[in-house]
Amino acid sequence: MTDSDTITGLLVTALEKAWAAIRFRHPDVPEVVLTVGAGSTGSSELTLGHFAQNRWVRGEYELHELFVGGEGLQRGAADVLGTLLHEAAHGVAATRGIKDTSRQGRWHNERFRTLGEELGLAIANHPKIGWSVTTLPDRTGELYQEELDELTFALVAYRRREPDRRGGRKSSNNGMSAVCECGRKIRVSRSVFEAGPIYCGNCGGAFDVDGEPSLGRSR
Repeated sequence: MTDSDTITGLLVTALEKAWAAIRFRHPDVPEVVLTVGAGSTGSSELTLGHFAQNRWVRGEYELHELFVGGEGLQRGAADVLGTLLHEAAHGVAATRGIKDTSRQGRWHNERFRTLGEELGLAIANHPKIGWSVTTLPDRTGELYQEELDELTFALVAYRRREPDRRGGRKSSNNGMSAVCECGRKIRVSRSVFEAGPIYCGNCGGAFDVDGEPSLGRSR
């Protein structure tokens, strides 16, 4: 077995080839240093990916960082490619000097929507984070079929989420604690919680007793 046949080697090679294919079709997507690691920190937050400008230094040059969260690998090749295209849109914004986010990078504005659509993504609005919810249309998947096949072959493992370390009791005589995607918390009796999903009026996500909301997104 060679290094490229290991789980890490297969994964990194497939991700780098997919990024190279995106750059080939969209020259304003910059070169990056690829990192893969934990996208969870023991809370309800989950980072599927991020693009960070000028985080790495090579001699006299600065390089951008592309991070891919290991937990998101469970979603499959199409969603992982969608994450790469999402971060590539941020990369194009950096190349062109476009301010595509605010609020420490959480709020995605109309400029990001335009860039994401330019790269072939379908973009939906989220009341808390703007035009950040991205999906991969079939027509875009067809353009990247070779890269999708390689990602499918390479995605043989994924990372577990960090356990919830926020403290506090999950349940009490007053009911059980549940949290949604935007961070709102409620207390509800077990019988009511188990009767069916309870949806947040702000973000649309389902409250979850384990702090793992059902509405996923790429950031």
